[in-house]
Amino acid sequence: MKQETIKIAMNGVTGRMGTNQHLVRSILAIRDQGGVSLGDGRVAVPEPLLVGRNEDKLRKLSALAGGAAWTTSLEEALNDPDVVIYFDAQTTTRRVDAVTQAINAGKHVYCEKPTAITTEDAYSLYRAAHEAGVKHGVVQDKLWLPGICKLRMLKESGFFGDILSVRGEFGYWVFEGDIVPAQRPSWNYRKEDGGGIIVDMLCHWRYVLGDLFGEVKSVSCLGATHIPTRIDENGEEYKCTADDSAYATFELEGGVVAHMNSSWTVRVRRDDLLTLQVDGTRGSAVAGLRGCRIQRYEATPKPVWNPDIDQPIDFYDGWTEMPDVQPFDNAFKVQWEQFIHHVLTDSPYEHDLLAGAKGVQLAEKGLDSWERRAWVDIPELKRI
Repeated sequence: MKQETIKIAMNGVTGRMGTNQHLVRSILAIRDQGGVSLGDGRVAVPEPLLVGRNEDKLRKLSALAGGAAWTTSLEEALNDPDVVIYFDAQTTTRRVDAVTQAINAGKHVYCEKPTAITTEDAYSLYRAAHEAGVKHGVVQDKLWLPGICKLRMLKESGFFGDILSVRGEFGYWVFEGDIVPAQRPSWNYRKEDGGGIIVDMLCHWRYVLGDLFGEVKSVSCLGATHIPTRIDENGEEYKCTADDSAYATFELEGGVVAHMNSSWTVRVRRDDLLTLQVDGTRGSAVAGLRGCRIQRYEATPKPVWNPDIDQPIDFYDGWTEMPDVQPFDNAFKVQWEQFIHHVLTDSPYEHDLLAGAKGVQLAEKGLDSWERRAWVDIPELKRI
């Protein structure tokens, strides 16, 4: 096997997600396993170039990455002729300018979502990348979670019969920071900094619903800021200007109805931080991040409403845990491998900046629905 290095400028990896999921569990893990097989006798080994604004954090990350090169100058990174891919995991408000610079520099681009604050900006990134002839991708990690993969397997096997509805619960209690330190950054709760759970999570629900159950046709969304003030990283109280909870219903192609509750102000009493229940005419499934339980039509109990006696049915019985019939790798790592393969070969890749723009569009329409207190249609974003 012929080994070749692919240099990747990684901007914003000093953050929690950038460090843990993208640098350590994806790029360094790919490097440690010997690279990505390209299927033609070549193996691509990623070489990270760390980009950020905090020198101390970059030095520590460099040591963690075995002495990886780093710089605080985005211009310097983009002028490096050996850099093939530019990756962006900065806060959303910084993404459009940086990705645009990378596109203009002729770099292939891969970035976190949301790709922008507005649909117009997100679609402009897609158009710019297309016109520049660079390859582009957007992180859509949940598609490779074991639980989601099992739902896809069930759907493709015809297990559900006709799918009727999807019910999703996502979230957990994010501490305010006064007594217990907060486990999310303060910018998440400031609208002016690109925060808000609608902007954050509806981008995810667009690709999850679209990939498994049908394109989103319309949305009805109610947001809320349940916690009005929190404590920031410096111990200072600040006003929360962005939504921390979202209650959204989606009409999908084919008549499927999906409802997703997303909240950073909910205490968890369910199987996982994310659960999806899919109900069909022949069977149902409840998936978490990794596990998935199923109940066939033939195993469905027949409840009778009687509030005067203790419930005789244990509704947790009758559900069968799906086995792991294949190995599952880290979802972020799997997509990184696919994108690197796409950049260095002609392999197809659908999770591009247009898909990113669709996610931003749904978030924007969700905010519009909340403001108008109305159902909002989702127009098609055309592929160039």
